[in-house]
Amino acid sequence: MTRIGGLYGPDATFLGVPAADLADPASWAGTDIMIIGAPFDGGTSHRPGARFGPQAIRFTDYLPHDGSRPHLALGVDPLQELRVADAGDIEMPSGETEVSLRRLEAAVHRACHGGAIPVILGGDHTVAFPDATGVARHVGWGRLSMIHFDAHADTGDTQFGSLYGHGTPMRRLIESGAVRGDRFLQIGLRGYWPEPETLDWMAGQGMRSYEMAEVVARGLDACLTEAFAIATDECDGVFLSVDVDVVDPGMAPGTGTPEPGGLTGRQLLDAVRRIAMELPVAGVDVVEVSPPYDHAEITAFLANRVVLEALSGIAWRRRNAAAGADGDGRAGTAAVRRPEAPLLEGRPAPGH
Repeated sequence: MTRIGGLYGPDATFLGVPAADLADPASWAGTDIMIIGAPFDGGTSHRPGARFGPQAIRFTDYLPHDGSRPHLALGVDPLQELRVADAGDIEMPSGETEVSLRRLEAAVHRACHGGAIPVILGGDHTVAFPDATGVARHVGWGRLSMIHFDAHADTGDTQFGSLYGHGTPMRRLIESGAVRGDRFLQIGLRGYWPEPETLDWMAGQGMRSYEMAEVVARGLDACLTEAFAIATDECDGVFLSVDVDVVDPGMAPGTGTPEPGGLTGRQLLDAVRRIAMELPVAGVDVVEVSPPYDHAEITAFLANRVVLEALSGIAWRRRNAAAGADGDGRAGTAAVRRPEAPLLEGRPAPGH
């Protein structure tokens, strides 16, 4: 598992954070966050190109790649306050799906075992199966919940006769026992799939799906609050999986299976930030960025910011946990308190 850098491009790390070699523990000792590239699109059912997603997510920014990103609203710099390293891409030949998925699972588990939260840059959504499996092996089998943003449920039994594809990973996770069905929360579903038989299977597993119609009717914040209570019941960690097609394709065109009528980019960023601030996030993946179908890097910019919002929320949560720790080192209630809006009230305007 020697570092290969960028499988489909130059070896550059996420926004300039230090490089790490997973095979050399000394190169990432003490790391809090491990960026792992999963350049795999062998599981796509429609438009390919997500193998180029990790590089796009790493590169796309108008700011210097200097390993620093101060968050205006939260007052943290996640790339400075957290020890973030980038292990490069896992070698994942698309013609060898099972080999590729085993390699990725091993890399994710190694990062977890070394004390880092893995943040995986996809790749198509097939990679969620090894991603969450690797985390569950560390957190505890069946003790990991899932919050899954997507236009599609990804709970198909097979895809073109195969158990592995971007339409099946969530079923594989539940069938394996890595994630309990009744601790599986899906947000943003819409469109015309899956068929009734698959919906019946999902209901039988106790899955909770917040379709876009419900999100619109109730409000995203209310749906998240309910989902959080379920995700933290009898579970020790939360895996956050973000498929960029949860966002309306007008704001995220560079993806393989665009479905009109989704979340706005602003809603997704706010939701990811809140999840990372309030929940014990044990792993993250951001998937289905397909640069060949992007325009002006719109989707890559959004995915890059999804990663930064997740890291900023984790950094804020850790800072508040440290500030709220009592005499025996346990975090107090400040660890999960959300900042009051408006976040910038009382701060001087830039230039004044």
